[in-house]
Amino acid sequence: MLQKLFKFHGGVKPDSRKQDSTRQPIRSLPLPSELIVPLHQSIGGTPRPLVRVGDRVLKGERIGAAEGPVSAAVHAPSSGVVRAIEDRTMPHPSGLPASCVVIEADGDDRWIEREPVPWKSMKGDELRDYLRDAGIVGLGGATFPSHVKLRAGAKPTHTLVLNGAECEPFITCDDMLMRERAAEIIRGAGIMAQMLAVERVLIGIEDNKPEALAAMRTAAGDGIEVVAIPTLYPAGGEKQLLRVLTGVEVAAGRRPLEFGLQCFNVGTAYRMARAIDHAEPLISRIVTVAGNVEAPANYEVLIGTPIDTLLAAGRPRPDTDRVLMGGPMMGFALPTTAAPVVKATNCVLAGSPSLLPPPPPEMACIRCGTCADHCPVDLQPFELYWFGRSHNFGKAQEYHLFDCIECGCCSYVCPSNIPLVDYFRFTKSEIWARERDKSAADLARERFEARNERQEREKREKAERLAAKAEATRKKLADSEPVAEVGTASPAEEAKKALIAAALERAKQQKSSVKPRNTDNLSADKQAEIDEIEARRARTGGRSVEPPENS
Repeated sequence: MLQKLFKFHGGVKPDSRKQDSTRQPIRSLPLPSELIVPLHQSIGGTPRPLVRVGDRVLKGERIGAAEGPVSAAVHAPSSGVVRAIEDRTMPHPSGLPASCVVIEADGDDRWIEREPVPWKSMKGDELRDYLRDAGIVGLGGATFPSHVKLRAGAKPTHTLVLNGAECEPFITCDDMLMRERAAEIIRGAGIMAQMLAVERVLIGIEDNKPEALAAMRTAAGDGIEVVAIPTLYPAGGEKQLLRVLTGVEVAAGRRPLEFGLQCFNVGTAYRMARAIDHAEPLISRIVTVAGNVEAPANYEVLIGTPIDTLLAAGRPRPDTDRVLMGGPMMGFALPTTAAPVVKATNCVLAGSPSLLPPPPPEMACIRCGTCADHCPVDLQPFELYWFGRSHNFGKAQEYHLFDCIECGCCSYVCPSNIPLVDYFRFTKSEIWARERDKSAADLARERFEARNERQEREKREKAERLAAKAEATRKKLADSEPVAEVGTASPAEEAKKALIAAALERAKQQKSSVKPRNTDNLSADKQAEIDEIEARRARTGGRSVEPPENS
């Protein structure tokens, strides 16, 4: 049955430049001497390290446990010894470091013990936990943990979509994967379809990939339809692909699952099949090496391989002046090629002044509206640009800044050469920073108010306790004292007098028992003087009497 196709707003048609890297089959990269495995490689919580420095690990062994409901484990890409757990520079525009497990490969490449997973007899949560511990994440760029997306929503899922569009120039890793390993992709799609209990499976592939289309159609069975979609960037965006294949437009702030749809990358389906059939965690992926290199190709690369090792296999030309991770539309310049390959790495692109020339000087916006005509999310980029420049961040949010997918279409078509996406990224970061500051200030105010309230409460409680104690004492005395006759003392007064008399008697005894000090070895005259004083005290009953004056 011919699948009816729909259109999405906007889009551009840049030169694909995909031919050079598809002339050779997927190659294997030699095992590097050192593997740098970041613990945090997916959306969600940072995995908890399970190894220590000096531990010996096997290929496929879990070295980082998933932390939290949205997280995925990480594994040793090869056998070796853990030499360090330290911060290393990440493949990210910021160039910031993150915690990594550094493994010195022993060259044996020895696997852990593995056996196929009886997934059909496993309960849903048990199977999803297995996929979480296998580190399966989306390989289309977002790296969202796949086990979370395979959980049924409030509304039943009726359609599973596999994304094989791969619309960005130079990148061909999914194209080559579909050409060479179509059967395993279909196998993974079938597993996901059964987990989600969907009615149909659609696989969208741009029509500029005839070999991939043919291979996938040959491998596809009943209930799986491979659809050729028009070549238009960014048809590989999740919402854009769903719009083209199903006609459903997923509104801003909503998820495909709410419409009974779910979308995965073809690379994710392949890794799903490997995890189920071969108990193979996600420790490698296909990466395109293209651009200003002598030998553009696709390589199966172990996660943690230094990017400079991968780049060297493509033999970059002498005039290479920068290296990008990703394509020219959405990729970014790497701060260093010593950073490792991660699960999100789909392409390493060598740039040169002739291949990727520096942008022309930015000119004033002429409000031509071309950016709005090509925006696939149907925004007004020129308005967002002015709001960002004027720091009118509230207005930028009103104009749905955060719906921007940063595809770069607006920058690509701008006649004034304005790097619009850069302005949008700046505006988003400023809004996030202000939200963080506001949240911190709100939290500090709440803590201050809670402290003041606690102190006031403690004062009130203390005063109430003292008042209650005083009242209880008063009532006890009142209850224990009978009414005394006129002229007679009450029992309480008699007891008080007895206590005073006993205290005086104790003081008298203590005084009499005290021995005078410094009375040893006295002279005869001094001793006679003391004896006279004591005799006088005895005669006067202890009263002080002045001695007679000497005549």
